[in-house]
Amino acid sequence: MSKDFYSAVKNRRTIYGINKEKVVPEDRIIDVVQEAVKNAPSAFNSQSSRVVVLLGKNHDKLWDIVEAELKKIVPPENFSKTAEKINSFRNGYGSLLFFEDRDVVSGLQKNFPTYKDKFPLWSQQASGILQYIIWTSLEVEGLGASIQHYNPLIDEEVKKTYKIPGNWELIAQLPFGKPVSGAGEKEISPLEDRIKIFR
Repeated sequence: MSKDFYSAVKNRRTIYGINKEKVVPEDRIIDVVQEAVKNAPSAFNSQSSRVVVLLGKNHDKLWDIVEAELKKIVPPENFSKTAEKINSFRNGYGSLLFFEDRDVVSGLQKNFPTYKDKFPLWSQQASGILQYIIWTSLEVEGLGASIQHYNPLIDEEVKKTYKIPGNWELIAQLPFGKPVSGAGEKEISPLEDRIKIFR
C-alpha cells in the first residue's frame, strides 16, 4: 500500500475499533519500527528513544496488566466502562511501548551542563516525534492505532513482565490492529488563530 506524505498525515487518526486480523506480516511491523527508530531525529543525536514490540500473547498480557492495575483504583461499580475500553485495546493485533533511556538523558546533562534543564524536555520531544512517525507509518500499512498513557500506574509490572532495563522510562503505549470502525469527526480550530505569517 502506498500513500503520499500529506495523505498519510491527514489520515493518521485515533482509531479505537481494532481487531486481531492480520493486515501485514509481523516482519513488516518490525521493519516499520526499526526504520523509524533509526531515522527519527533527536536533540544532539542522543537517540534516547526505545521501543518494545508486543505481539500475540505478549500484547494480550499488557492489557491484562493494565486491567489488573486499574482494578486497584477504580470502584467496582464504575469498572464496566473501564473494562470495555481496555478490551478494545486487547482486541488489537499488537502494542508498542515507547520508552526514553534516562541514562542517555542524564549523560547529556552531565556533559552539556549549559542545557541541563532542557534535556528532559528534548527527550520527550524525541519520543513524540518517534511515536508520530510510527503511528503514521502504521496507518500507511492499513493499521488503526491510538496512543495511550497508563504510565506510571503500570510501570513496575511492565518492567518486571518484559524484563525492561530500570533506566528505561515508560512514556506511552500504542495498541494497533485492523480498523473495524473509523475515527470520529475532528474539529479543527481556525488556522488564523494558530499560524502567523510574515512576508
